Amino acid sequence: MKLSRIALAVALMPSLSAAATDAGHHELPALVVTSGRLAEPANKATAAVTVFERKDIERLQASDVLDLLARTPGVNVQRSGGLGSLSGVFIRGTSTAQSLVLVNGQRIAGSSSGTASLEQLSLGQIERIEIVRGSRSALYGSDAIGGIIQIFTRTGQPGLHPHLKIGYGTHGTWQRSLGVSGGDERTRFDLGASLDETAGFERTNLIGSEDSGFRNKSLNLSVSHAFSDSLEAGVGLLRNSGQSEYDYSLSPAQRAETHFEESSASTYLQSQLTERWLTRLELDHSESRQQSFDPYDGSTFNSYRDQASWLHTLQASDNQQVILGLDWHEDRLNSSTAFNEDSRWNRAAFIQHRYDNKQFGTELGLRHDDNQAFGNQNSWNAALTWHLNGTNDLVASYSESFRAPTFNDLYYPDSCYPGFGCTVYSNPDLKPETARSHELQWRSQFSSNSTMEVSLYRIRIEDAIVTNNALDGNQSGSSDAFRPENIDKATIHGLEAVLKQQMLGWQTALSYSLIDARNNSGSGNDGKRLSRRPKNTFTLDMDRSIGRFNIGAGWRVVGHSYDNLANTHEIPGYGVLDLRAGWKALSDLRVDLKLDNLLDHNYYQAGGTAYDSTTFARVPFTYQEAGRTALVSMTWTPQL
Repeated sequence: MKLSRIALAVALMPSLSAAATDAGHHELPALVVTSGRLAEPANKATAAVTVFERKDIERLQASDVLDLLARTPGVNVQRSGGLGSLSGVFIRGTSTAQSLVLVNGQRIAGSSSGTASLEQLSLGQIERIEIVRGSRSALYGSDAIGGIIQIFTRTGQPGLHPHLKIGYGTHGTWQRSLGVSGGDERTRFDLGASLDETAGFERTNLIGSEDSGFRNKSLNLSVSHAFSDSLEAGVGLLRNSGQSEYDYSLSPAQRAETHFEESSASTYLQSQLTERWLTRLELDHSESRQQSFDPYDGSTFNSYRDQASWLHTLQASDNQQVILGLDWHEDRLNSSTAFNEDSRWNRAAFIQHRYDNKQFGTELGLRHDDNQAFGNQNSWNAALTWHLNGTNDLVASYSESFRAPTFNDLYYPDSCYPGFGCTVYSNPDLKPETARSHELQWRSQFSSNSTMEVSLYRIRIEDAIVTNNALDGNQSGSSDAFRPENIDKATIHGLEAVLKQQMLGWQTALSYSLIDARNNSGSGNDGKRLSRRPKNTFTLDMDRSIGRFNIGAGWRVVGHSYDNLANTHEIPGYGVLDLRAGWKALSDLRVDLKLDNLLDHNYYQAGGTAYDSTTFARVPFTYQEAGRTALVSMTWTPQL
């Protein structure tokens, strides 16, 4: 049985083929590949994982990637005003830069900022998303402290499958996508393009604020071919480009915009050398181009990354696996700001052993990274799974992880003005941030239609990188006010509970997250909550099919948080209710309607300060989220 839907991203294990044979005519459990860098049933992964497949994206009628992430337990999304706005994703209370984002195995975070622009990815070209909650540095290296978000683009299926989608909604929002995929048992391909745009709305409450538009064009191409039963190769291309408008903080009545282009090219060669030895070689190149324009100035930040991975999966016995791998990547930066250094490389080797029988399972992994900028770093993880019975598991795990300083942290040039001195923005002596994580999970399969997962965890972060002015909570005029230092510490305690059930025809997913993320720097903010981390989050999604119709609702409740380290600027909690419906008008034509924020709740997720040209002072403002919106779409999938 060939599982080609994730062929560009996974190396299939011999044990998986055996599982398919044993399953007979029963449906295979959901597969994940990110947790262990191999394809495995989700209930066998030692990390907590949430998966959104293409059918989930269409059923939930998600607006973008961030809309899906906001439904994930332990994940908080912070937008700066609607579609296309600058956004942050906090997994288990860690910062946006402390979680790794991959597209088909490639790192996509910009080397200057260290964050990935998820708001610039189009859902039209995405097949599935896996969100791993918990440290995975032993397999992936830097950034995987809070977790990993991996996005897989669309791939081909046997036959020929064209698709066309057109949608229109509030604020002049358009969704357009078309594509075709197909192939046979040897060759698969997918070609797709999409254009998403919106006229937007007033993203801030500043006087003079105007509607802020967003436009995103996306193109995806993937081809794979099996030369024999033991040798396969493939290539993939993905490109997103467009522009996003926003209020200029130094003069709110004026407009600014960012033009972006995110592109990647990848190729792989996979060979089943023996019955128990599978090897896979991947070569990737990615580019992130950001060009910003404002009324007085402009800036360009272009980063380039070349990557290579060589992975070996050994099936030592029926219940033992060993994974060995080599990773390498090089980052280069070309910007309008002359950085003190504009390139660096990282090379790494890792090994992980896994064992599992009817009573218990173990996992032990170790990775060594050698970085041109900060030297050597070791990461490791260990997990013990206790199979209480056929339907209940306990998983205890411990891991050590790290995050490397960014180009901005290490190399951003000082700003000097004659007669006024210099302001320091970087620190070449920075060390990586490090973290230690403990977790206990309980997983239960109550019935064939009901599952529950509960996780308790603790994360201790050391040598966290912050600027002096952020710790002091003020805008100090000293020369080193913006100099980053390894002086911050944080402790995060969390609880996640997830219940999935099918009852009376309803497909239900219910989750609750409690995240207590505290500053332990020893400064005046010691014991305060980390900024923009809500303590309580509740989500509920319910869907049902009735003949040719399907209906659904989503409810998300988010507790209050703070917009600064001193906890003096509170962001109020909010609740949002969404409704959705679909009608299969013809065998190949579906009509969908969704109403977001049905109760027209006024809320925001982040704030900032802007320069008031009349008082020559900075004034606070908030980024507004959209009120009630509607979108109707039609999807045509002719059968050829």
